[in-house]
Amino acid sequence: MPLNDQREEVRMLTLKIQQMTIDGAPYVCPECLSEAFTLDGGSFIDAMPVHGNCWQSHSWEDPLITVGDLKRIKEASTGRQRPEDADLFEITIGGAVLAGELYPEVTPEDVKAAVRVYWRRLVKPALRRQRRRAVRAVTQPVKQAARRGVAAAKAGALEAAWTAQTGGYEPDPDYTPEPINPCPACRGEGAHVIESRLHDTTTVRCSVCSGTGEID
Repeated sequence: MPLNDQREEVRMLTLKIQQMTIDGAPYVCPECLSEAFTLDGGSFIDAMPVHGNCWQSHSWEDPLITVGDLKRIKEASTGRQRPEDADLFEITIGGAVLAGELYPEVTPEDVKAAVRVYWRRLVKPALRRQRRRAVRAVTQPVKQAARRGVAAAKAGALEAAWTAQTGGYEPDPDYTPEPINPCPACRGEGAHVIESRLHDTTTVRCSVCSGTGEID
């Protein structure tokens, strides 16, 4: 393999660390104490140290962990087969046990789980609401027509009962009920009659009740 290709391959060797310990002691960013960071191999020589970078853009060089150790961590990682699995690793460097968890990479099972959650929480409820709207659009007119039919039947029954009781009495079409709150200005008439010896009698609409004969 050409030297340039080797360097490009090494630069791409970056491990995302979720958390890590050395002999049980937490290994964190020396500036912000963040447990999550990346270890980057910046050389094609296995003996060269790696560089750490945390999510707050702090960088440091670790002379105890080399590019070769980075490769060993990658080879020792357990990987993930299911969404609940953790990608764990454990290696020994100069007698010190270096163990931890890699940041989970997306697996096909993760995609399936995300699709199931998306279906249950978003798509399925939306389809259920759409189906209910479609059902209501069909059944509501039927129910309204049925209610109108029942109301018409009740009205017909009441009319028949009233006719039977009154002997076919028909109400006066010209009957006007007395106003509930008669206007004091026009005495409930809704208009004023102005008589004059010079002109014909004139009827003027009451300006107080606007011709209704009632006031609020």
